[in-house]
Amino acid sequence: MAVAIAPASHAADADAGKAKSATCAACHGADGKAIIPAYPNLAGQHAGYTAKQLMNFRDGDRVNPVMSPMAAGLSDEDIADLAAYYESLPAIPGVADESAELQKGADIFQGGIAGTGIPACSGCHAPNGSGNPAANFPALSGQDAGYLEAQLKAFRAGERQNDPGSMMRSLAKRMTDDEIAALANYIAGLH
Repeated sequence: MAVAIAPASHAADADAGKAKSATCAACHGADGKAIIPAYPNLAGQHAGYTAKQLMNFRDGDRVNPVMSPMAAGLSDEDIADLAAYYESLPAIPGVADESAELQKGADIFQGGIAGTGIPACSGCHAPNGSGNPAANFPALSGQDAGYLEAQLKAFRAGERQNDPGSMMRSLAKRMTDDEIAALANYIAGLH
């Protein structure tokens, strides 16, 4: 089950979001491209997904030593404006390491892993990694492979628990480190 998160009392304002994004830019870049690969690129991410993550950080449903305190003071209006701003930016083109197991990652993303019951990632996140805004499934294309790998491992370890119905946790638990690394590298190159 997917839940769209959008505060009903405020129409999101991307221009106001840009003005509010100065603090965010220190890690996520003025253009939504992360300064440090361990942080997500926000440019082009669906507003509903970004809003959900910010609310989860603020409300303690997703815990991160950097983001939790950063989001603690955000109002619903701030969150809606920031999410609208980052969605308005052009998505970041991805880059994959051609020397890594690119085909293995492609096979997992496009066809899943039959032996462990892992479905194709493209079923929820779209064949080009652009996600599904209606279902609140995030765009993954253009994210750094290291960030994607860290998130999958956090889901697998139960350190990240804000996935509806434990969907990502149940899938990541059935993946090996090598499968996660290959998948993350492949997704990083999508656009």
